[in-house]
Amino acid sequence: MRLASFRVEGADRFGVLNGEGMVDASVRFDRQYPDLLAVFRADALDRLRDLEGEPTDYHLDEVVMLRPVPFPEKIICIGVNYANRNEEYSDGVEAAKYPSVFMRAPDSLVGHGSPLLRPPESEQLDYEGEIVIVIGRGGRRIPEAQATDHIAGLTIMNEGSVRDWLRHARFNVTQGKNFTSSGAIGPWIVTADEIGDHDDLTVTTRVNGEVRQHDTTANLTFDFRYLISYLSTFFTLKPGDIIATGTPEGAGARLDPPVWLVPGDSVEVEVSGIGTLRNPIADDPQ
Repeated sequence: MRLASFRVEGADRFGVLNGEGMVDASVRFDRQYPDLLAVFRADALDRLRDLEGEPTDYHLDEVVMLRPVPFPEKIICIGVNYANRNEEYSDGVEAAKYPSVFMRAPDSLVGHGSPLLRPPESEQLDYEGEIVIVIGRGGRRIPEAQATDHIAGLTIMNEGSVRDWLRHARFNVTQGKNFTSSGAIGPWIVTADEIGDHDDLTVTTRVNGEVRQHDTTANLTFDFRYLISYLSTFFTLKPGDIIATGTPEGAGARLDPPVWLVPGDSVEVEVSGIGTLRNPIADDPQ
């Protein structure tokens, strides 16, 4: 099942994709659930499954895609989590014992199709294609053996970064990861029952059609099960929480010379079994 949030006729709604159309769950549930986050918190995914066979209300061309979970309690991001990516940074030093963790604000991300905004403060806007876990069942100190039971589904992120602002502080990257509308997430969530082996998913990033990143989750340093178990040691994971699992090698900052995103570029992040997140690049008009 594919779940999405969207805007149509000036209203924010959510629903189930049926082919190339959207079944509007907001109307059918008479606003019982204001958004997908409320569905996850109410453990009501089965009610959405009942809509898969319903006739569509809108074609995808008629809607604006939003962040699938518009305002999750937590957007947790994992840094340097693919083996080859670690080699880019470490110069032969062995991989870290524990994940690198940082946070993003919801409005640092846009939905599928909306532009990523290059800020006037920097020309170093970069892309990072990632697979994202959406938590369905919350918990604390979750054992690895039970971790996948807590996954509602997967989606995609372009974890856009403003590279020089990542280095403004000595020990954190928060500034460069949180410029408004500098990244994207979507286009939808594919529920866990439709995802195959989590250890054999591929992620590919293309800029203007050119492949820049390509890897498989078989090369993750910290797999999905470990991440959920580790993060739930100190976080209480909640339904709707987002975990971006890291990006492969090949970001623009690591090209020689570096190549930054500029207005007019188009970035696609494709993940097997999920789909393609596509966004143009524009200058921030503010």
